[in-house]
Amino acid sequence: MTVIDRKSSGGLAVDENVINFFTIFLAIIGFVFLIAKVVSFVRLIFSLFIFPALPLRSFGPRSSWAIVTGASDGIGKEFSLQLAQRGFNILLVSRTESKLHSLASEIQSKCTRSNATKILAMDFASNKDDDYAKLKALVDSLDIAILINNVGQSHDIPVPFTQTSRKEMKDIININCMGTLRVTQIVAPGMVQRKRGLILTMGSFGGLMPTPLLATYSGSKAFLQQWSTALGAELAPFGVAVELVQSYLVVSAMSKIRKPSWMAPSARGFVKAVLGRIGRTGGAQGWGWTSTPYWTHAMMQWFLATFAGLSNTTVVNVNKTMHEGIRARALRKMEREKNWGKKFS
Repeated sequence: MTVIDRKSSGGLAVDENVINFFTIFLAIIGFVFLIAKVVSFVRLIFSLFIFPALPLRSFGPRSSWAIVTGASDGIGKEFSLQLAQRGFNILLVSRTESKLHSLASEIQSKCTRSNATKILAMDFASNKDDDYAKLKALVDSLDIAILINNVGQSHDIPVPFTQTSRKEMKDIININCMGTLRVTQIVAPGMVQRKRGLILTMGSFGGLMPTPLLATYSGSKAFLQQWSTALGAELAPFGVAVELVQSYLVVSAMSKIRKPSWMAPSARGFVKAVLGRIGRTGGAQGWGWTSTPYWTHAMMQWFLATFAGLSNTTVVNVNKTMHEGIRARALRKMEREKNWGKKFS
């Protein structure tokens, strides 16, 4: 009986050693994981608030130009004004010629520096070769330092893909994808030849997180994410910087948000953050040639990527529920306006 007890005791001692080993091993793994997340968060803070950005003048001298597509309103207008205030000449490209003339006059009156401006009215939804030929003729005569691919379109209201009109699908793809590709293909060769330049393309959280009821828009922005990263790798050896800018909500005509909040900054505040963080990833850690420069958007992206996963089923379903609610409210508003019109017709 004593011998058996000793064998049992010895066996128990071995089991305890194994348990202790695995306990220590798991503790080490947990500690390393925790340290990695802490380091990642510290990198986020330093990228957003401490590390310096690349100076815009590193992309071109004072006589150089910046092109802004979708320039006449919202984010595009702010890019135009703020780049002009930093001394760049501005080529304004958008659909409505009267708005472009108005913005050109505003740049001349607001900017203390003597900025030259040129305008080109073109409808990116039409995807006309003649429009791009006119743009190329302008670009070939200018020293383009910065390209802001800002032109974009979303759905009028959230809509199931099966109910999305053919025209809306075509317009979104032509504007968001073809427009960005064709403008960049016109501008980039000159930058490669001069061995300097910045190509900045507006992305969206809709391209990071699959967004039900905005499926076509979400897919177009996901395309821009992959394309921009690939382009960045191609152009880096030639001294041309490529950056896809991720954003959540911003006050603009596209978002239909009218009042700024901590999660939806004004166009001015957002553009200031973008131009002040060039070359810094912000919340887009691990995403090549990508930046999320506005601090609340960056925090949101970091949290979701760290603890939830941007394509997690729960995240997608929450996104779906949110857009179903937006669609329901929009349809009710349209019905009220329709009934109001009938009442007084």
